[in-house]
Amino acid sequence: MRLVEVSAINLRPGMFVAELDRPWLDTPFSIQGFVVRDDDDVMYVAKHVDHVYVDADYHGGDIFLPQTESSSIALGGGGVLSLKADFAQAKLSFASAADTLDGVFNSLNGGLELDIGTVKDAVRPLIDSVFQNSQAVAALARMKDTGEYRYNHSIAMAVWAAILGRHIGLHRDELEKLVTGCAMCDVGMSRIPREILDQSESLSDKQRKQIRAHTQLGVDLLKRSKNVDLEIVVVVESHHERHDGSGYPKGLSGSEISLLARIAGLVDSYDAMISTRPHAPGRSSFEATQELLDSKNILFQGALVEQFVQAIGLFPVTALVELNTGEVAIVVEQNPMRRLKPEVLIVLDAQKQAKQHNELLNLADRQLVGEEARWIVRELAPGTYGIDSQDFFI
Repeated sequence: MRLVEVSAINLRPGMFVAELDRPWLDTPFSIQGFVVRDDDDVMYVAKHVDHVYVDADYHGGDIFLPQTESSSIALGGGGVLSLKADFAQAKLSFASAADTLDGVFNSLNGGLELDIGTVKDAVRPLIDSVFQNSQAVAALARMKDTGEYRYNHSIAMAVWAAILGRHIGLHRDELEKLVTGCAMCDVGMSRIPREILDQSESLSDKQRKQIRAHTQLGVDLLKRSKNVDLEIVVVVESHHERHDGSGYPKGLSGSEISLLARIAGLVDSYDAMISTRPHAPGRSSFEATQELLDSKNILFQGALVEQFVQAIGLFPVTALVELNTGEVAIVVEQNPMRRLKPEVLIVLDAQKQAKQHNELLNLADRQLVGEEARWIVRELAPGTYGIDSQDFFI
């Protein structure tokens, strides 16, 4: 790559921006490296940086473009959050993928063969929705409430993987293999006795061994299906391997684990942490991301953890939070420039009583000073004070 410094305002469509005059985390650009598409992109870049470094040898190719998502939520009548078209489309894609995966698991339970082509067709619209508005799809993944845990977990894994894969700039074919693999990571669970999966008490050593066998059982099912990419098989086989070699089934470590499998392992752990399971309550997203950050370069590759937290935000859309004033709010919009200052919908007052009129507030508003200043002091568990975030979205 041959880098040439260019004033942001002098950019031209077709140029590949490889570096900025400031850290990427200080800008709203969703990926590191992008192609300028048109004059609107030039103005958008110039709004946030003074100069950039372009690749003088770039001649086009399949490189992801920067995401400039529009505001996705508006306050409608009755103080309810109205979802725009991208949310509606994401909901359809999410529901379709979940229904398809339910059908795949039910077919396997009935003794039929795995149809990987059906899974690929189901996740492609999900990936498209991530490109359209990753916050919308992430919000739906956090609000999943139908079906069984392992089915929803598989689709949620696919969503988180698509968001991270897009964020780090995976090519479309790699992204489809990653997302399909994540959707299939628990396919081997269809061969585990149901009473073990539903057990709320601690597993015995024998039962734990049976659960761990789901990776190989999944590989066996995949290999019997037609036209399965090797990368998908590797994701299913290796998503429980860990950076320090403490995982299974082979005890791989570091770069011995494929990139796609490393991503799968990370998003698998994150979604498991924030989900309510038969043997464990769900944790807040903030708690889960803090645990992931604590495990950097131990269980998970540090750079991937940092990119994932950057991609989903410290306080994701739909997160229930408490402000310094004692008010309770729901996060409705990320702020890529100030990640601790999202836009929120205040639903309870300082005495934890329902507000007569819900209030949309941008915590980064510079006019909020002195006694008017507000910030998040903690994320609350879903359902705290009887608040279900999903009730505020239509």
